[in-house]
Amino acid sequence: MKTSIGKTAIYTALIGLAAAAYPVSAHHSTTMFDRDKTIPLSGVVKELHWTNPHVAIYIENSVKQGDADTGLWLIELTSPGNLVRSGWSRNTIKPGDKVTANVHPLRDGTKGAALQKITLTETGQSFTYSIRDADRPNIDQDYKK
Repeated sequence: MKTSIGKTAIYTALIGLAAAAYPVSAHHSTTMFDRDKTIPLSGVVKELHWTNPHVAIYIENSVKQGDADTGLWLIELTSPGNLVRSGWSRNTIKPGDKVTANVHPLRDGTKGAALQKITLTETGQSFTYSIRDADRPNIDQDYKK
């Protein structure tokens, strides 16, 4: 009897661990972005999708610079919760804003990328999205009074 209780406890623990690991395996990788390459975009924000699991910014790139073709680009960020912890709000970037952005492009060459930094042209205010920046949000900001 002792053996069957021990086996049941072990099986229950294994099932629990497998169930806990499942959500992690369901999340996709970011290997589709070329993190060794950064390209500049310059244009107008057309749409902002502030939704889980990832915020998306659509930028109409108006200037061809290097590998950054003109046209509509889809820029992927982290989740809204991570952005809020990094100092963003849902109104930080809005449709119609003129921006410049440094992005890591998709490896397949299509017009998509992961955001590294975005700057509002009108104010010069810059934002990143790395959760590691939460302690020092907007460090590129000039805080002169």
